[in-house]
Amino acid sequence: MKEIIHFGPAGNPLDYRGETVLVPFYLKDIGLDAYEYQATYGVRISKQNALRLGENATHSNVKVSMHAPYYVNLSSPKEDILERSVDRLAQAARASEWMGAYRTVFHPGFYTKQKPEKAMTTCKNTIKVLMEKLDSLGVTKYNFAPETTGKKSQLGNLDEIIDICQSFDHFEPTVDFAHVHARNNGCIKGKDDYHRIFEKLEDGLGITSLHSHFTHIEYTLAGERKHHVLAEDDYGPPLEPLLETIMENGWEVTLICETPFLEKDSLVMKDAYRGILGHLLG
Repeated sequence: MKEIIHFGPAGNPLDYRGETVLVPFYLKDIGLDAYEYQATYGVRISKQNALRLGENATHSNVKVSMHAPYYVNLSSPKEDILERSVDRLAQAARASEWMGAYRTVFHPGFYTKQKPEKAMTTCKNTIKVLMEKLDSLGVTKYNFAPETTGKKSQLGNLDEIIDICQSFDHFEPTVDFAHVHARNNGCIKGKDDYHRIFEKLEDGLGITSLHSHFTHIEYTLAGERKHHVLAEDDYGPPLEPLLETIMENGWEVTLICETPFLEKDSLVMKDAYRGILGHLLG
């Protein structure tokens, strides 16, 4: 059975002190093969450095994604917020193209005082404006990856993410398993729950590959509260059943670690995967 899961951190490794453009070499050296560049507070990387990062990732066989700025709300009732959100996502897509990022992850928005259906309509209309802007800028090599969100006040449950991805070309989902768990009151207990998620994705989108995030998470009745390291067993969702489900389904999955331990817990996840793989191979 071939290795079908790629592991890496959300952002620069904790123990790394060098240039961001050289991160792929460091990740390869420690045994990881994925990296999510964080533009969460604005797209600040230059074209030159983005190109260098992409070249180094190719040489290191590290799969690069980008997390677009947090300050994006495609469902806002305020026109100025929508305009700024479109600008930020366009900047992220352009930088993603430079660095060869295979996904540009973003949070779709908030319901505010709107009904979910109204928020979704606004979101889709704003995405149409975004696509027109990218066309005018000549940005063509991008793949947006709207992420399942962790708070119940946010647009972005699993069904809504599937709906968005069904509606537009160049869109594929990011499933943050901790967010799904948190906004549904700790719904992921084991393999059956993970299988239902994968079945819904395959039925709705016809995909057999996935970009995803993982952490242990603390939640309240409102949803996500705090990320925790994998060693904190009091929090879910469980890791091993996810790895087993991915392997049983045969999907190719990139699993980005969002615990506070970043690359350290990425390696914990990879070690768990190798342990399961070794057991299956006997």
